[in-house]
Amino acid sequence: MKWLITGGCGFIGTNLIRRLLEDDAQGHSIRVYDNLSVGGRDDLEKIASFEEVSSDAPGNIPDAGVELVVGDVRDSDATQRAAAGADVIVHLAAQAGVPTSVEDPRYDFEANALGTFNLLEAARHQDVSRFVFASSAAPIGECEPPIHEDMACKPKAPYGASKLAGEGYCSAYHGSFGIETVALRFGNVYGPRSAHKSSVVAKFIRRAMEGKTLEIYGDGQQTRDFIHTSDLTRAIMLAATQPNIGGEAFQIATNSETTVNELTDLIVDILEDEAGLSEVEVTHTDPRTGDVRRNYSDTSKAETVLEWTPRLSLNQGLRRTVRSFTQTQNANTENI
Repeated sequence: MKWLITGGCGFIGTNLIRRLLEDDAQGHSIRVYDNLSVGGRDDLEKIASFEEVSSDAPGNIPDAGVELVVGDVRDSDATQRAAAGADVIVHLAAQAGVPTSVEDPRYDFEANALGTFNLLEAARHQDVSRFVFASSAAPIGECEPPIHEDMACKPKAPYGASKLAGEGYCSAYHGSFGIETVALRFGNVYGPRSAHKSSVVAKFIRRAMEGKTLEIYGDGQQTRDFIHTSDLTRAIMLAATQPNIGGEAFQIATNSETTVNELTDLIVDILEDEAGLSEVEVTHTDPRTGDVRRNYSDTSKAETVLEWTPRLSLNQGLRRTVRSFTQTQNANTENI
């Protein structure tokens, strides 16, 4: 298959590309489209050798290897060119933070809603048959969990609204143009290659390893559903290849509700076991605007229709993640 992966230099993108290459390096050819605002060339280089080509005339995706096209999803012309020859588009590029969406809702709209529209237009004009959209539980807003696909959406922050717009356009492009769109509502994703991320797992591990205090927003009783990248990337690959799922949306999480306090206790214990860190300080700060109180997903539709179930427990996944941080830290120390 020929893959166009937007945001492919980022955390989820690099994990997906590594999985694709491990699955069948000769059978998959990959074009990464990224503006390098979060992940960079060095992140991609750690998992694959690649050729960088111009966004002005990249041509069709080649039959083998990995390409990088530097461009922004807000650029409609560049996205059209980048999609040439693709069998599937996996649209991961996004403004991914609730606080940023509150601070700058216009940018959030342009990066997420307009960016998704541009990629769907690219799929339509370049005859790309499958489109996998990275959404989240944010479109649902405040609700009584578990979250499922039939719930009415009432987003609480601009981020959730922009992701809801993306889901709506995916549904419309399936209904109007026959593109096999699949929206995946990711839980809170964690795993290796996330050292630069501001998500709670990556931030807490990073701060603890730097000897800094872990800051919990509010009372820490807010809940989330944490999913490891190994489970998530398997869901993306199924969404890109399973027949007869066009127009569908799926909750991709673990069907487990974990408070931030419980997560923090787990991380602190694992850091002591795996990295020898003890006496990690934890404090509480003011609640964060736009955050929902409770959030976890009913994944039964994904299990039945997508034939996907999560395999890693939170404890197992956190241990793998801490080990990856420790290995990276040791490698960086050796290179000094």
